[in-house]
Amino acid sequence: MNSSIMLACAVLASLGLGVLVAYGVCIAMFGIVQMHVRQVAGNVARRVSASAQVVKS
Repeated sequence: MNSSIMLACAVLASLGLGVLVAYGVCIAMFGIVQMHVRQVAGNVARRVSASAQVVKS
C-alpha cells in the first residue's frame, strides 16, 4: 500500500516538474522570438524612412 502511494506521488511530482520545465522553455523561446521581431521591425522602419528621404529629394 505504501509503495503504491509513493509511486503515485513520484509520478505526479515528475509530471508537475515536466510541465513547469516545458512552460519555462516556451516562455524563453517566445522572448527570443519577440526580440527578433522587434529587431526586424526596426530594420524595416529604417529602410522605409531611408526610402522616404530619397523620394523627397
